[in-house]
Formats: sequence, structure tokens, C-alpha cells
Amino acid sequence: MDAEAWDERYRGTELVWSAGPNRFVAEELAGLPAGRAVDLAAGEGRNAVWLAEQGWDVDAVDFSPVALAKAERLAGERGVTIRTVRADLTEPAGAVEPAAYDLALVVYLQLPWPLMAEALRLAATAVRPGGTLLLVGHDSDNLEHGYGGPQSPDVLYTADRVADVWRPHARILRAEPVGRPVETDEGPRTAIDALVRAERV
Repeated sequence: MDAEAWDERYRGTELVWSAGPNRFVAEELAGLPAGRAVDLAAGEGRNAVWLAEQGWDVDAVDFSPVALAKAERLAGERGVTIRTVRADLTEPAGAVEPAAYDLALVVYLQLPWPLMAEALRLAATAVRPGGTLLLVGHDSDNLEHGYGGPQSPDVLYTADRVADVWRPHARILRAEPVGRPVETDEGPRTAIDALVRAERV
């Protein structure tokens, strides 16, 4: 899906996603000392804004100007400031500064694997030594055993596959599938996400 398609999806006044942070982002990063963070494929900014509320200096990167405008509006409503950066992560040149961040966040970025691997390397090189890398994404196993998410296996991946890309750059602290409860019209279901947390070396 290209930027124009995402612009159209985000164009409504209501948020496409919830205003609160992803549950795994909040769980994994609560208590982490605040510094400078980059949220790659930030969308409407729910995680970026939450980080700003925790005291982080946040760059929210996305290729949809409509989403970034909504992220800025959400930040204003919450009384915090984020910096929005329009960039396509499939064309990473100049998207983020290398070794400039204490945290790189990648949440539900779903790209065909060669492009995804490049985006993951970009995230790794954006973080200075000792900094944190965190990914949450739709796991490959979600297609048959979970709920929702993309229905194309081409844009799904496993935690192990992500960890393999980050391993030359970082110490892997956690890499596993995790269940995420989802309320549906048919009752509660469980989505399967990939979660990877690493420390840059």
C-alpha cells in the first residue's frame, strides 16, 4: 500500500487506531529512562505521543502527511510536542540520523521482507550503543492461528527473523510471539504478534 492509499485511510477526523499506546510498547518501555526516540512508521502518533508524555524527545517518521498531521494534533491535545518527519522507509536515505537515538520503535510496520529487513537495519543504525530497539508486528503465525492483521504472508514475519537482522548490531533481550486480546463482534479473540527487544552494542 502506498502513501496515497494510507492518506485516504487516515483522512477521516476520527483516529484509525486507538489514542493509547500499544500495550507491549507501554509494558516494555515503562520505566526506561527517557532520552531521544524515533518512532518509525508512526502513523497517527499514538506511541510517539505516549513516549513524549513519559519525557522522551520524539521524532515520529511516516510517509503519510495526513497521518503526521493527526499525530501533531494528538500531541497538541495531550499537551506534548513531537517532531514529525515525512519519509518513506523503503527509501531510507536521509530518513533518520545514524547513532542519534536512545530508542528506535517499529510497531506494525509490515513490508515485503527485503524492504522490511532494510527498515530494520535502518532502525538498528539509528540507535547509539546502549540504546533500545523494540519491534511489535503481526506474526506470521497470526494468519492461520490468530486474528486480524494483514492477510498476505508476504508482509508477515517472525520474531526470530527480525532478531536475526538485529543480532549483528545488538544484543537480543527478547524475541518471541505474544498473544494480544482483541474484542470482536463475535467475542474475544487473540491476535499473535512478534515482539523483539534488543540493546544496541
